Amino acid sequence: MTHITRRRFLSQGAAGAGALAAASLTGGALWTTRLAFGAPGSGADGRVVFIIMRGALDGLCAVPPYGDSAYASLREALAVPPPGAAGGGLKLDNLFALHPSLAFMHECFAGGELAVLHAAATPYRERSHFDGQDVLESGVLLPHASESGWLNRALALKDARSASLGIALGANVPLVMRGPAEVASWSPSKLAGLSEDTLQRVADLYSTNPTLSQRLADALASDAIATAGQSQSNEMMAAPAPAVAGDQAGAGAGAGAQRGGAARYLETVRAMASFLRRDDGPRVAVMETTGWDTHANEGGAQGQLAQRLAALDAGLREFRAALGPAWRNTAVLLATEFGRTAATNGTRGTDHGTGSAAFVVGGAVAGGRVLADWPGLGARALYEGRDLRPTLDLRSPMKALLHAQLGISDRELNAVVFPDSEGAKRLDGLIRA
Repeated sequence: MTHITRRRFLSQGAAGAGALAAASLTGGALWTTRLAFGAPGSGADGRVVFIIMRGALDGLCAVPPYGDSAYASLREALAVPPPGAAGGGLKLDNLFALHPSLAFMHECFAGGELAVLHAAATPYRERSHFDGQDVLESGVLLPHASESGWLNRALALKDARSASLGIALGANVPLVMRGPAEVASWSPSKLAGLSEDTLQRVADLYSTNPTLSQRLADALASDAIATAGQSQSNEMMAAPAPAVAGDQAGAGAGAGAQRGGAARYLETVRAMASFLRRDDGPRVAVMETTGWDTHANEGGAQGQLAQRLAALDAGLREFRAALGPAWRNTAVLLATEFGRTAATNGTRGTDHGTGSAAFVVGGAVAGGRVLADWPGLGARALYEGRDLRPTLDLRSPMKALLHAQLGISDRELNAVVFPDSEGAKRLDGLIRA
């Protein structure tokens, strides 16, 4: 029997086993489609990343409108102090600040690489996590009205290379990436990798089955890409991190799960960068975070939400470093299904609301700006007397990303990607010319 190393295994494609076996053997997982990225053509350098913040981010904490006279009284103990005060926010302009935990994002804002979107929401106006997430991902007006997502439909409009353009990172392919276009997927695994001898035996066992052989070869190839940057620091973040793909919306977790979530979060971020930085790699990626449902003990400048924001911020810093030169062509959208109430509740938290904040960060972003038609937080200005009133449709920045980064036309955006969305005009100037 000739010995086969992992390198030779990959180069010859003589692997075998189904998707489940591939996950066990590689310590990572690839399913749905083979990872066969085509070389990008001219104008194909734009990268789009969508980070879904499941659980309803408190936009009034992440981006405190310290200059609104009603803010401090509504927020009480959860109010983030104004810039310059102890524990104060990081100043953006005379109305808005970033939460003090978002130091990297503030650096990006100062460098013109972060645009902050406030009073933003999808067309959804109820307060169900699952319905709200469905509308956020499907891009249609009503929950559960589409079995495909807006990013997948955009990929399907591209040429025959559409199968090579998209990847979902996490335990499942989220709705936003489901649909007619084939996409790859990768997930960090808790399983230990197996020895070369075991891989050899599996190769011999399944070498006569082309389908199974190709599946494992693809899985090993994707794992090799994803772990290429893992020689960087693997130090686990001590602060609670947003969990990665797999927890239910709003579900809590113990300290051990939080530490494990922090490690998986960083691993996923690094893997995403490893895929996207390749010249022959994908151009669109999606990952999910959870843990943003802060009904109780939310905290203001410090506390539970502050720790999660710090972990998110650290992951973005890691992503930029791992992405390297490809950062200059990348735009990352971070958005949530809806916001939270303007006032605090009786358990030192906030309940499900409507308007929230979103972020677009990356080297391709024309940032250094807060984009908001601010409605105010006065009693008469609140939506239904309790929530930040949305004034920006999230489909507008989404359209801007797809148009500038992927070349999707306005006609296609309005008719296919976001049907019945003519009223949500593309947000011009969000991406550098």
